[in-house]
Amino acid sequence: TMNRVINLRVPMLLTLIAALLLVPALRMDVFDGAVSAHGIHHHEKAVADDSLRESMRSLWEDHIVWTRLFIISDVAGLPDKDLTAQRLLQNQTDIGASLAPYYGQDAGDHLTALLKDHILGAVALLDAAKSGDSAKVDTASAAWYANGNDIAAYLNSLNPDHWPLATMQEQMKMHLDLT
Repeated sequence: TMNRVINLRVPMLLTLIAALLLVPALRMDVFDGAVSAHGIHHHEKAVADDSLRESMRSLWEDHIVWTRLFIISDVAGLPDKDLTAQRLLQNQTDIGASLAPYYGQDAGDHLTALLKDHILGAVALLDAAKSGDSAKVDTASAAWYANGNDIAAYLNSLNPDHWPLATMQEQMKMHLDLT
């Protein structure tokens, strides 16, 4: 029915807005120090910055799209839910891998793990909400927000001069609130 479509579209729109709000927190100027620390000359650094900026924008746009598609598939009980979930989780791996050249493989792997927990936490929250169990919703929500704080703290630890902790926490909270 039309009400069901409208009820599905409003949260999806909020998810899209929330994800878009997270992207500015991942400003590409944060990589300036990491790139120059590797001894890249000014021109080469500018090319690397542009390439990384475009790559990160694409990866975070994919995060927005696949999150939205997963929420739709999960809420509507569509048969593509598992494939959509797999693709969304692959996106988290891709985001983590994109940081590895700048912060090392361990850093990329750690971010990937945090981001996968972020997605799995969202699934737990969706499942709890669908069950109507408010205690499960509260527990899943608390765990999801704790993971958001972990992501914010980790990104800050990678580049504290360009990813201030308070800003990262604020952006993650806004992302979670809106989602």
